[in-house]
Amino acid sequence: MPEQRLSPLSVPYRVIQRGGSVLAFVVFALATGGMNLPFVGLAGPAAVVLVVGGGVGLLIAYEAAYYRLFRYDLTADTLDIHSGVVARRTREIPLRRIQNVDIARNVVQRAVGIAAVNFETAGGSGTEAQLRYVSFEEAKRLQRELPRLKRGEDVAEETPTPTEELFSLDDRELAILGALSFDFRIPGAVFIFASGSVPFVTSLLPDAFGFPTAVVGVVVLVVAAVLVSWLAGATVAVVNYYGFRLVRSEDELQYERGLLQRYDGSIPFDKVQTLTVADNPLKRWAGYATLLIETAGHGPGGNENGRGSEAAIPLARRERIDSLVNDIEHVGSPAFERPPKRTRRRYAARYLIALSVLTGVLYAANTVFGGIPWYWTGLVLPAIPVAAHYKWKHRGYWLGPDHVVTRNGVLKRETKFVPYYRIQTVIDTRTIFQRRLRLATVTIDTAGSLSIGGSDAAAVDIDAESADQLREELDDRLIAARAARQAEQRRAKRAAAEAELEAEDESEGEGESEVGGDDDGDSVPPSETRDDG
Repeated sequence: MPEQRLSPLSVPYRVIQRGGSVLAFVVFALATGGMNLPFVGLAGPAAVVLVVGGGVGLLIAYEAAYYRLFRYDLTADTLDIHSGVVARRTREIPLRRIQNVDIARNVVQRAVGIAAVNFETAGGSGTEAQLRYVSFEEAKRLQRELPRLKRGEDVAEETPTPTEELFSLDDRELAILGALSFDFRIPGAVFIFASGSVPFVTSLLPDAFGFPTAVVGVVVLVVAAVLVSWLAGATVAVVNYYGFRLVRSEDELQYERGLLQRYDGSIPFDKVQTLTVADNPLKRWAGYATLLIETAGHGPGGNENGRGSEAAIPLARRERIDSLVNDIEHVGSPAFERPPKRTRRRYAARYLIALSVLTGVLYAANTVFGGIPWYWTGLVLPAIPVAAHYKWKHRGYWLGPDHVVTRNGVLKRETKFVPYYRIQTVIDTRTIFQRRLRLATVTIDTAGSLSIGGSDAAAVDIDAESADQLREELDDRLIAARAARQAEQRRAKRAAAEAELEAEDESEGEGESEVGGDDDGDSVPPSETRDDG
């Protein structure tokens, strides 16, 4: 196939996109009186219009040149990209490095029929290559053909790949997802911007049953922060996961999602590092959970919030999530081994120290400003043993036939499923406080995108002797799993080679059969010809 160009519609779109900043500058200058500066007055408005018009003309010329000089080609082995206006650049990206082909379209791009294509590679911190912009049909062709080329198939004789819809998010589930979503980044911003409003808020409040008005004002701000956090989380969830669909093909998962920005992406099965089932108290109470799929150095669909974009299933009933986990990786039903009960003392001590620090801060503030009931923190004391128990209860690990499974967290509980052959490193850590209680933490490091950020699967605060045994057992199972996987890959290669040879033999046999058939049916055997002669 000859080299391809970007969509012609990319030129006006990029001009408008880049020209928006110029227009914003001009509007800002007009609004702030920048056009009334002396040198502007000397030159006159016509000069200003001429400068702005010249800038727009240069922008159009640049984008037209960029379009004419940009070329790309998807060959059998590489993705070749030639770009640059002032400085030319040629890149040849081996197909084996490309892990995902993600398509993104905002509302305007969907209206005009263009899309942005991102090529992600394993272990990369960002997008390896981008096409800004091609037609949506061309984007889907690239997304469809690249896996076929990596498998060595002939894309010229493309046959439709059978797919199976695993999950789709209906309106009811989308509403539930929004209701159970919180954006915990918002409360801090609310406090920063609203902390100066406490005196104003408290001035509007009557004496509430003898409570200091400052305390009532803080409570009002806390409630407001929670409401804003909930509204922000619900809005983000609905916008991100509107129209969510997950489809399974022969060797990958394909997903679509998004209201304002529509994403079409893929998750190759052979790149899956870790499956994570995440929930919180609200989701557990309602019987729902989220499924995250981590691949090598990449979170599908971008990374707007660091985590949410990696959701393969944003929300579903817990039993359905468990079924999907076993569809992707046959895990079974984990039976977790919890940390020893003495770890509850460790957690209770942590909470008690934190509460003591908070009490000390409030007491100091009361000494300086007065009217702050610092002693109210004592009401939290009975909850400390309960919190320590639940922290212990929601932790554990399990060694399955093919996976190690860990669970951690109460407010944000995560259950991680790691195939043994995906383990990169097993790390044993013991702090000075853990050593006093004969405890240790065993971390299972993978090449997953969340592992890079420090969110590895980990058996936390287990018995020190159990940690030694677990580390040795994981090492042994890793070696055995990799050997078994390599043997399976060799068998698959041999089977593919044998199938190819059989196909060649059959094609040769059919050719010989056709020649022989002509002799038998339409011609006279040589011996009979001689006899008749």
